[in-house]
Formats: sequence, C-alpha cells, structure tokens
Amino acid sequence: MSPSADIASPSVGVVIPTDGGRPEALARALRAVSAQDYPGSVEVIVVVDGGPVADVAEQVADVIAPARPLTPRPTAEGTPDAPLVRVLPNRRRPGLPGARNTGIEALSTDLVAFCDDDDEWLPGKLDAQVSALAAEPGAVFASCAIEVAYGSRRVPRHAGTARVTRAHLVRSRMVMVHSSTFLFRRGSLRVDESAPAGQNEDWDLALRAAGLRPIVNVDSPLVRVHWGASHYVARWADRIAGLEWMLARHPELTVDPRGAARIYGQLAFHHAALGHRREAGRWAWRAFAARRAEPRAPIALAVAARLVPARTVVSLLHTRGHGI
Repeated sequence: MSPSADIASPSVGVVIPTDGGRPEALARALRAVSAQDYPGSVEVIVVVDGGPVADVAEQVADVIAPARPLTPRPTAEGTPDAPLVRVLPNRRRPGLPGARNTGIEALSTDLVAFCDDDDEWLPGKLDAQVSALAAEPGAVFASCAIEVAYGSRRVPRHAGTARVTRAHLVRSRMVMVHSSTFLFRRGSLRVDESAPAGQNEDWDLALRAAGLRPIVNVDSPLVRVHWGASHYVARWADRIAGLEWMLARHPELTVDPRGAARIYGQLAFHHAALGHRREAGRWAWRAFAARRAEPRAPIALAVAARLVPARTVVSLLHTRGHGI
C-alpha cells in the first residue's frame, strides 16, 4: 500500500476496457462513474482494445466535458498530475485481460476499480466499498451485490454474506462477484492474460484474491449489470475453453460436488449448443455423477436432442437474473 492509502479517502483509479463499438453504453458507464459522490480523488482510464483510439477519445470527450468533473488526483504541489480521464490503447496482449492490465499499469492510485463498458455503477457504490475495505484490517479486495438488467427487468443478486471466501467461489461462480464490482489495492493483483478469449479471467482473479484474504462484500446492489449486449454470451467454444482453463488452473474446483457438477453441466450445455451431442452426453453424465440434482445436465441433454434452442434457454434464464 502506498503512504497515501492511510488517508480517509484513498485515491481510486477506474479501468474501463472497450473496443469502441458500444458508444452509448460507454457513455452511460462514464456518467455513472462521474456521478459518484466520493470525497477522494478519482482517475479514469479508458482502454481501447482493438478499436480506433481517436474515435473513443472523441466519445469520451463528448460525455465528460458537460458532466460534473471527477476530482483530480493532486500532486505534492497540489495540482493535478494527469487528465481526469485518459484514453489509451491496449498495450499488452489483445483481449480483455490485457486491456485491464494496461489500465492498472497506467495508474498510480491507492486503489483500482473495474467497470465494464456496458455496466453502470449505482449511487454510493464507491464510497460504500472504500469504507468497507478500510474497516477490514488487511483486506485487499472488495465486491458488492449487483442488479441484473435484462430488457425491462431488474433482478437483484446478493451474495448473502459480508465475506466471500475461496470456498464460496469454488462451490459457486457467484455471479454477483462481478468484475464491475471489483475494487482492490493497487499492486496486490493483476489479471491473468492467458485466459482463453478473456473467459473467466474475473472468476480467476476473485479466486486468487480470496486466497489472500476473504473478499469484503457490500451486500447491497450497487452495480447494474446489463445482460444481453455481452460479447461472450453465445461464444460457446470460447466458453468451453475458459472452463477447461479454470479446471486446469484451479484443480480444487472438482473437489466440491456441487461446484464440480455446475461446471460439468455448463460444459455439457456449451457442447450441446455447438451440436456436439457425444461430448454433451459425456459431460452431462459427469454432472449427474457428481450431483444428481444438477439442473444443467438435463437442460444440456434437451438442447443436444434439439428439443429447445440454446439461446432460448439462456434468454429465459436471463429474465430471472441468472445465467447457465
């Protein structure tokens, strides 16, 4: 922790990755960050991954100029040492993990926060998390509950605990421990850029964070997560690769029967969505063997048998604030 981290309101750097293809969503995310009533200084790094940097810079300027300015981070002389919002190209490995690490490297703040370009922070998010983190000696990482937005529906998702442990994250993916809720001490963690197609890099980061100390969780919905515009939702092959990467990286994920069955059921579903009936059946059997009540296994078999389209299943689950 840097010396200034001992002050009442540590400085916060916000990393927002984007490819420039969702200007309206990015504008919404920036407005939500700028509207935070936080007494400390805040910097924002918008990292452009593969898109036109100049175009994104113009989008950002259109949003920030008329908005209430974020508090600049002062130097020892008392003047800002950087623009309130900077737009940078991804200087690391292409993809979401590299973009996040580019933002982390560009910051000199006490804390780092993530916000996806299609999500939005709700009022009080930053202040509540910083206060919770400060109240927990030695804590390095914080999250909060979320509100899932899908069409006109809003569904809150709570963790049901003020401390998220590694055991929690092994037993369940815990969708509410979402990347747009992450707030952590700069220098404590980095994103693993080997995550295939950026899949599950946030789950991996949360697992590693919880391995250091339990994650401090503010169990109120302080981030609105917009489903339906995700780049990843139907990239079935990427999702398979991401789950296989997690199983290889975190072998303990197969120890808890409930957690293992969930992953096996997801693999069965993704293979079924691709028309891989044999692989879907194999993973569904493993899911049943681990936990007979695992609901994803029969759903995957129904998709494999072409009784229901995979996208229909996902859409129905999303209306309830859940994913597969």
